[in-house]
Amino acid sequence: MPVVDQAGLRPTSERVRETLFNWLSEEIVGSRCLDLFAGSGALGLEALSRGASYVLMIDTVGAVTQVLKESATSLAADNVVIETIDAATLLERVPDNPFDIVFLDPPYSDDLLEHVALLLQSNGWLRPQSLVYVECDKKQPIPSLPENWRIEKDKVAGNVRYMLVRVN
Repeated sequence: MPVVDQAGLRPTSERVRETLFNWLSEEIVGSRCLDLFAGSGALGLEALSRGASYVLMIDTVGAVTQVLKESATSLAADNVVIETIDAATLLERVPDNPFDIVFLDPPYSDDLLEHVALLLQSNGWLRPQSLVYVECDKKQPIPSLPENWRIEKDKVAGNVRYMLVRVN
């Protein structure tokens, strides 16, 4: 799968992805997924390959979303929508249909986790019992998450801290 050479773009490693999708194995089939900072598309496309019924992939960079669209076309993925838009701008809207799984791994330097998590929670983007994958630099403190979000899994690999959070 091609990846655009873009500053701040860091595809989730295979090791972390394998662990994440092992965590999601019971819940991925038939799920609606939101990949908010799609970048390389590794998480959203993997979700599709593992049986997600629908994936919305978002990125702010047109060149990135163009490559994602080409990848989706080459995979004959017709249950994916790819949009060029800022995640916070998207989340200001109320969605037509909430999501079961959200991949939340913004560029580490942008300090967006807490703000985006609050928007997801407050604007109806999540179904009850949704799962949110959160990824950040291991040197950063754990972000302050909405009160009804519970960390179910929490690991570190290299410089990455990654968590699976359940929305109650």
